[in-house]
Amino acid sequence: MEKSENIIFVGTSGVGKKHLAVEIGMAAAKRRISTYYITFNDLINQLVQANSENRADIKIKYFCKYKLLIIDEIGYLPITKEGAYLFFQLINKRYEKKPTILTTNQVFSKWSDIFGDSVVTAAIIDRLVHHSHIIKIKGQSYRIKDRNTEIQKNIKKEGV
Repeated sequence: MEKSENIIFVGTSGVGKKHLAVEIGMAAAKRRISTYYITFNDLINQLVQANSENRADIKIKYFCKYKLLIIDEIGYLPITKEGAYLFFQLINKRYEKKPTILTTNQVFSKWSDIFGDSVVTAAIIDRLVHHSHIIKIKGQSYRIKDRNTEIQKNIKKEGV
């Protein structure tokens, strides 16, 4: 926190990225560090809406007031170029001032598909990874693993 270093959790769906991000956020909040959690799509929708009302600067300042910002689920859905530009502005304002935690199911080489502009994507990644801890999580989805165990129990019970 003191060094304003970001954390980026990268991994497939269901491996615990959100859980880890939320736990860090809760620990920060318990230490009275202002913390805000939002999904990437909700963030982009709010920024685009604010931009259409000529309030983008106010909305970006709103998200910048938090010492820790947690942005979940980058890469699940593509966004418009307007959304990409607004996201860049937010990341640029927070850069080297306040830490951000992100979760994503996409490796950085695929982020141009999300943001639709390779120049903006490179600028976003550059600022995010400069002072960051990138944590790659591998494994099977906890949701599927639990479901597979349940299915296997039923198969054994039914003698199939």
